[in-house]
Amino acid sequence: MAPISSVRLEATNHDGVLIGKTLSSAKYQSCREKGVAVPDLVLGLDLSNHSALGFGHPAWRRNGLITDIELRPDETTLIEWKPGMASVIGDLWTLQGEPVEADPRQALKRIAAAYAKRGLSVLACVEIEATVFQESIDQARAQQYQNLTPLGGSCGAALVHAKSPDYVEYMEAVVARFDEIGLPWEAWSDEAASGQIEFNIAPADPVTAADRWARARQVMREVAYSLGRSVTFMSKWSAEYGQGAHLNVSVSDENGNIFFDANEPSEPSERMLHFLGGVMGTLEASTSFALPTITSYRRLMDLEGPPTTQTWGIANKSCAVRAVLAGPTATRLEYRLPAADSNMYSTLAAFLAGGLLGLDEKSTPPPRFERMAWALAPGTVPLVPKNLYDAIAALEADDHLRRYLGDEFVDYWVGLRRWEWFSYHTGAERTDDQISVWESLRYFELA
Repeated sequence: MAPISSVRLEATNHDGVLIGKTLSSAKYQSCREKGVAVPDLVLGLDLSNHSALGFGHPAWRRNGLITDIELRPDETTLIEWKPGMASVIGDLWTLQGEPVEADPRQALKRIAAAYAKRGLSVLACVEIEATVFQESIDQARAQQYQNLTPLGGSCGAALVHAKSPDYVEYMEAVVARFDEIGLPWEAWSDEAASGQIEFNIAPADPVTAADRWARARQVMREVAYSLGRSVTFMSKWSAEYGQGAHLNVSVSDENGNIFFDANEPSEPSERMLHFLGGVMGTLEASTSFALPTITSYRRLMDLEGPPTTQTWGIANKSCAVRAVLAGPTATRLEYRLPAADSNMYSTLAAFLAGGLLGLDEKSTPPPRFERMAWALAPGTVPLVPKNLYDAIAALEADDHLRRYLGDEFVDYWVGLRRWEWFSYHTGAERTDDQISVWESLRYFELA
C-alpha cells in the first residue's frame, strides 16, 4: 500500500450528495476525534446550490445564519480509496458536541441502536439501478442532459453477450473497483431499459449497508467519467422505464431470523406480520423518503415494475412490500417502492422505524394482496401518493414515524421537501406530464 498523503472525509446530505473535505494526512491525524468544521449549509443547500428557505431551522442552523458544524470520522469505515488517498465516512455533530439529529446517517444509527436495545439486529442490502450513456459528462452537460445515447445498444433486458463491448467494459471496471476498495458485491445485470444496469451489494448491518450504497454510487460515477461516459441515478430520465433502489431487510434475535417460522416455513412468522403491520401503517407517511424528488413520482406507472399501491404480498413483485419466504437465512422483506434517487440512510431509517413500531405495538397488517396490484379499479386498495406534495402532507400528519425518527429529523426533511416542491413550481418551464429540462439539470448528475 502506498503511503497515505490525503484523506477524504465524507458524508451524504439529504439528497444523497457526497459532501466533505479532503485533508492532508497530518491534518486528519490532528482532528480524528473532534472532526473538522464544515458550514451548516452542507445540510441546507438544494441541488441547484441555493439555500432551502421557508421553514424553521434547528438551533445548529442559527435561524439561517451560516455557522459551522463538525464532521467527525467513523474510523470503522476507513479504507484506501486509491494509491495515496484514504476515504472515511463521518457523522455530523454540533459545536456543542451533540449529534445533528437531522443528519441522515445519525438518524439511521439511532434506529439501529433502538433495535439493538431490544436484542435485535438488522441485515439489509440495496439493489442499485442506474443508466450509463455513451456521452462524456462534459458532453452531457453541454446538451443539458438531453438526447443522450444509452450505452450498450437499444435493446433493454438483453443477455450481456448481446451488449456492445463498451457496456461490458464499464460493468467490469466497476466491479474491479469494488474489489479494489473491498466493497462486497453479489451480482450485476442488465435492466429493463436501454443502458440501464443493476448492481447487487452484499448484505450488512443497516449503517454499513447504506455506507456501501454511498460508496458504490461514487465508484459508478468515477468509473463512468474515467471511461468518457456519464451515468445517472435519476428515477426516470426519459420515457424509458424508471429506476429503483429496492431494499431487502431481515431481523434476527439470539435465536435467528425472526421473519422465518420453522413450523410454517411457507407462511410469514408472527413477528414478520407485526413488522409488516408497522410498515404498512406508516407506508404513506414514509413515501417522501423513498420518493424524494419531483421526478421520483414519474416512475410510478402501472405495469412498468414500480408499485403504485399500498399493498404487501408473498412473492408478489407488484406490491410495495414483498415477503420472500426462503428458509431460515434468506427469508426477508423487499421494499420495492424506493427510487434510485432516494437517500438510503433516510429511506432505510424510515422503513426500519415503521417495522420497529409494528414490533413494539404488535401491529396487524392489512390482508396480503394475492392478485396483480396494478391497473386496479379505483378504491380497490389505497394508492401510493401521486406527488411529492401529498407525500409530504402525509408525513407531517403522521405521529408514529416522528416518535422513532425524532422531531428535528422529520421537521427538517419536511421543510427541505417543501422547498423542492416550491422550487419546481416557481422555476420550471414545464408541462407536468413530461420531464422538464429543470428536472434534468437538477437531478441528472447529483441525485
